[in-house]
Amino acid sequence: MTHYSIRELEHLSGIKAHTLRIWENRYKILQPKRTDTNIRYYTEADLKFLLKIALLNKHGLRISKIAKMSDELLNQEVQKLSENLAEGDYQIHLLTNAMIDMNEIQFEDVMDDNISFRGFEQTMTEIIYPFLEKIGILWLSGSINPAQEHFITNLIRQKIIVGINNLPRPTNPAERYILFTPENELHELSLLFAHYMLKARGHAVVYLGVGVPSADVVVVANVQKPNYLFCISTSHPVKRKMQRFITDLDEGIQKSTQVILTGYQASRINFPLPENFRVVHKVSDLFKLSRYSYERPNVQ
Repeated sequence: MTHYSIRELEHLSGIKAHTLRIWENRYKILQPKRTDTNIRYYTEADLKFLLKIALLNKHGLRISKIAKMSDELLNQEVQKLSENLAEGDYQIHLLTNAMIDMNEIQFEDVMDDNISFRGFEQTMTEIIYPFLEKIGILWLSGSINPAQEHFITNLIRQKIIVGINNLPRPTNPAERYILFTPENELHELSLLFAHYMLKARGHAVVYLGVGVPSADVVVVANVQKPNYLFCISTSHPVKRKMQRFITDLDEGIQKSTQVILTGYQASRINFPLPENFRVVHKVSDLFKLSRYSYERPNVQ
């Protein structure tokens, strides 16, 4: 059984640890267990219960009222929210449960329902991508079991690859992008999502994948002469090595190539960047830097 600390519950539920302690003391919402060495911990059942409470509280139900609900009534209130498919928070709640339980059928049901209702790209931008950001935070904080992360990310990866393959090949691309993650960086989902979004808008994409050494990126860039290099850096290179990574790229590529960096490590950059380098905070911000503007295609 997976055990969670109160800080891990905070990351997973979005409810501050201080607030959780108040709820425990005032409303007896959760009752932590203790190890043989008297360390407090919470179970997966506690986490699932808290996710329901957090969802209802976010949608206007006072915690004092929620605390008085029976399990049956609590589930009924959550079910009412589930009937509104447009409610993104509830869909992320379902995906979190599917990840915790490693329930592939539940994952497929959530994806199929949302794709039918929203279309593939809107499902990715409004449901899956916020969920990916949450997974990234949970992974960095150690709040989820690696097996749970691998399970859900591989399912999402399969869906994105199918989506990419179903798109028509660009016949007259306006811009060329090279997509990669740095050496030792193995988090691929956001990079695949960027590939989908770029291809859907008619751009040419050279997809190098994950863990690519800077020297290899430079070789490809000088052959392909892309308009953009797009790099996602979540866990690597670490902060102290980021400047060397950027210098290697800057010294090797043509100055006409724009370099776009995103991800947790990129967001921590605190030194001046070369003129042709930019940091963006979301994959969707990639298109704000493009020299061309495209309407989002209606791709299912």
